[in-house]
Amino acid sequence: MSPQPQAAVGAPLSRVDGRLKVTGQAEYAAELPHARTTSRGGTPILKGVVHAVIVDAAIGRGRITAIDARAAEKHAGVLRVIHHGNAPKLPYRDNAGSNNPQGRRLRVFQDDLVLFHGQPIAVVVATTLEAAQHGASLVKVRYDADRSSTDIAKAEPGEPTRYARGDAEAGLSSSAVRLDLTYELARNHHNPMEPHATVAQWDGNRLTVWDKTQWVMGTHDEIAAVFGLPADAVHVINPFVGGGFGSGLRCWPHTIVAALAARVTRRPVKLVLSRKQMYFGTGFRPAYEYRLRLGSDRRGRLNAAIHDIDAETSSYETFNEAVMLAGQMLYSMPNVRQAYRQVPLDVSTPIWMRGPGFASASFVIESAMDELAHRLDMDPIELRRRNEPSQDESTNEPFSTRRLSECYTVGAREFGWDRRHPEPRSTRDGNWLIGLGMATGVYDPGRYPAQAQARLDADGTAVVKAATSDMGPGTYTSQTQVAADALGLTMRTVTFRLGDSRYPFTSPHGGSSTMASVGSAVVDACNKVRQQAIRLAVEDRESPLYGVAADDVVVRNGRLHVQNTPARGETYQSLLARNDRSHLEANGSYDGPGGDRSAYFAYNATFAEVAVDATLGLVRVRRMLGVYDAGRIISPKLAESQALGGIVGGIGTALLEQTVTDHRDGRIVNSSLADYLVPVNADVPDLKVIYLDGEDNAGNLLGVKGLGEVVQVGVAAAIGNAVFNATGRRIRQLPITAEALL
Repeated sequence: MSPQPQAAVGAPLSRVDGRLKVTGQAEYAAELPHARTTSRGGTPILKGVVHAVIVDAAIGRGRITAIDARAAEKHAGVLRVIHHGNAPKLPYRDNAGSNNPQGRRLRVFQDDLVLFHGQPIAVVVATTLEAAQHGASLVKVRYDADRSSTDIAKAEPGEPTRYARGDAEAGLSSSAVRLDLTYELARNHHNPMEPHATVAQWDGNRLTVWDKTQWVMGTHDEIAAVFGLPADAVHVINPFVGGGFGSGLRCWPHTIVAALAARVTRRPVKLVLSRKQMYFGTGFRPAYEYRLRLGSDRRGRLNAAIHDIDAETSSYETFNEAVMLAGQMLYSMPNVRQAYRQVPLDVSTPIWMRGPGFASASFVIESAMDELAHRLDMDPIELRRRNEPSQDESTNEPFSTRRLSECYTVGAREFGWDRRHPEPRSTRDGNWLIGLGMATGVYDPGRYPAQAQARLDADGTAVVKAATSDMGPGTYTSQTQVAADALGLTMRTVTFRLGDSRYPFTSPHGGSSTMASVGSAVVDACNKVRQQAIRLAVEDRESPLYGVAADDVVVRNGRLHVQNTPARGETYQSLLARNDRSHLEANGSYDGPGGDRSAYFAYNATFAEVAVDATLGLVRVRRMLGVYDAGRIISPKLAESQALGGIVGGIGTALLEQTVTDHRDGRIVNSSLADYLVPVNADVPDLKVIYLDGEDNAGNLLGVKGLGEVVQVGVAAAIGNAVFNATGRRIRQLPITAEALL
């Protein structure tokens, strides 16, 4: 088959949804109801929407002994106050396909148990938001409080998940150089611009939900399970997401609360979490205590590593993330032992956050590698090169691609690594101590089953649908690029639609999986439509392409023609009109990597230059560079934006972000953007990113690797290593604070 021309893929195109966003026409859940007469998919316009505000538990653990809602119910505009004493009982049907972590769900308003500070214990529904807010403040709750456990350092961990190869204790004992290091990593919260919000509307026993989610189908399945509804009775709509970073990867309690309130009041209900409520209502990157013992010979060849990892989880669910994998495959060594333990606490359940598992592990491993390089008086890049594996030593599988050496070479050249002085505290700029650092990043991008539908209409335009999301990476744009090239159309003649549970099934929009998974399904669907048109043409006696071998026909700008004879051909419009076809349509699918047995990872080398005030201990990032092995780049403009955002997130993890808990009652002390610090423009003066040219065809049709996660992995370690080079102080906690440096 002749290769289909690629005009859109690889081009630095602007976002197709950009105008909608900058003009305020993009529809987010919290902005409903809106001015349109009907919503997408024919759902009736929302009328008579009322507002709901959650009442949060004021203790960290215990039972509710009484709820006095009389004052709230008398307040003007308040319709109902719903709590465990008057809420209908829900079936909470078991749902093996739902997106819950292991354990039992938080069953909102079903009993008097309080499992964490901030847990939803009641909801006030009113005709206005202001009435609902004031009504919530009038609800009086009495508790029988127990002592809560929220300190990972003082709680009892669960049984570990283990991994081992070789004899790590013996390997460590025989190593000429040994390190024994303990790290503390603070909890991080996602803080997307768009708050989590749900609008719920019942029509008899059918429920429509407009929700901020990164997994339309997961939210759909969870709602169906909680309310005991058949799948076709639930409709989830989610056309736009204003940032997620992992916070929308499961259905949270507030979505169930909104649907429950809508059922009780028989009105459409809008529920928008406050910024404060997002700190205990939608998950977080868990805190870690991580001990790493590392051994090598005097030439820097790694011999053994022992990882002891403790991570917080909730008391009612067990949350896991891939924190062990980097320690198993990133560097070559014969002896590895790991124990990963969840520590149950009286907190809400964590959730995946950008670069989950790998971002946390990378700070530990890459900081330790830098410390080992300093102990050996060796360049940190050279140490890493000496420990490059030839295959994934945890599975004995070959790497699909692994171009870390090239990342190091390109990064060192472009960053000016040769100007780094290896002796700490050797470079100054006035009162500022200057340091350079680097780190390696790795992530295993997801490849999950997905489906798509493509329709080519007689006017030569196409619509492609899939139930995925776009939380910001540019799914609308990148999938339109893929579809346009597969169909042989221009970008302006293709519309990609997403965010609707009635569209073809897709897996979560997270884990760097969307391009490989949904993109492969889109390519499959569009290829089928194009091939239908080609077959129609070559079998049509009136077509200029009659009798031509189908494999010799390509489509460009909506015109089918012979590969080497462009003049011989016709347009989609003329072909469909002559054959009295209103459209051509096909369903596409992607089943996952299938029989691919390669180790499929994305990689980076991240470089940082920092300045540290010698008197005050303040750290300022001066410049950063990331070099990435991420396969084929579908949209360079979007890819650069992803990398810049990942670096900014890593700066936050390294220097600013930490959730502070009052361990007396589990209250989050800094649950606002005034007190929980995130990077601003002044914190990120000079960022540069480079993607290596190439493809990775392991188990997907596009040659891509997901790149949304790997761009944050290693950033915090590169900054920490630069701080050491500047000051001679090795900080083994995140974030790195002025207090720790003084």
